[in-house]
Amino acid sequence: MSEIRKVGVVGGGLMGRGIAQVCAAAGYETVVREVNEELLGGCLEAIGRQLDRAVEKGKLDADVRDSTLGRLSGTVSLDDLADCDLVIEAIVENIEAKKDLLGALDRQNPEHTIFASNTSSLTVTEMGASTSRPDRFVGLHFFNPVPVMKLVEVVRTGSTSQETFDRAFAFAKSLGKVPVACRDNSGFIVNRLLVPYMLDAIRGYEEGIGSIEDIDTAMQLGTGYPMGPFVLGDFVGLDTLYYIAEIMFDEYRERRFAPPPLLKRMYLAGYFGRKAGKGFYDYSGDEPVVSDFVR
Repeated sequence: MSEIRKVGVVGGGLMGRGIAQVCAAAGYETVVREVNEELLGGCLEAIGRQLDRAVEKGKLDADVRDSTLGRLSGTVSLDDLADCDLVIEAIVENIEAKKDLLGALDRQNPEHTIFASNTSSLTVTEMGASTSRPDRFVGLHFFNPVPVMKLVEVVRTGSTSQETFDRAFAFAKSLGKVPVACRDNSGFIVNRLLVPYMLDAIRGYEEGIGSIEDIDTAMQLGTGYPMGPFVLGDFVGLDTLYYIAEIMFDEYRERRFAPPPLLKRMYLAGYFGRKAGKGFYDYSGDEPVVSDFVR
């Protein structure tokens, strides 16, 4: 396989733009693809603002910002990813959408191109099998916010070659991240352990073990966690948590992975957490307070 010099990122949302930023910052020529000019412009502007804030806070030199932006470009055409050595998909968490995208990339990209998915819960094996290069397919699961979080789960399927896995692992290291090796099971390592914890906290509240504030305080102070499970759920996004739980329950068929009734009701009502301004907590005031939906 050739050396990784150019990286393509498909999807310019929160995760995709973070991945593109760290790739460009690490010295890789990076192109990020979005479906239209408006979304692409928003993605590139968000990266620019993130880098500008780092310069203003003295965490980044202006010349480093400029060189990072100089290695970053945007496109609305998949054709512009045809010469990439590595393509990372970070689109919507929908297996059919991902397979359609990967099929299009598979038809245009040369044999040496490695494909990777940033999925947090879907099966990497199924995605790889939808291409002609399952041996050159891995999971590269970054964590939000990507420029800050050090961890990358490098997911190897039964078809991934040793060479591909080693190159993906080394690539993650080259970004300044700490990679860990994972098998292709739903949730990998982090979500496999974290999601049941958050779901069990919701069930505990439903069963009356304590208030939302007291459960959060107990888990934060009693375990040394940086935040309680309800604050964390709002940060992750309750729609995301619900969707991942559905996928994991479908995989394992165990109660601990099933979304509790309260989570489903909040999802249906649009209480998605911080991004919606309301979840377990209401963020409309100066300080978050428990939302009326769950009080």
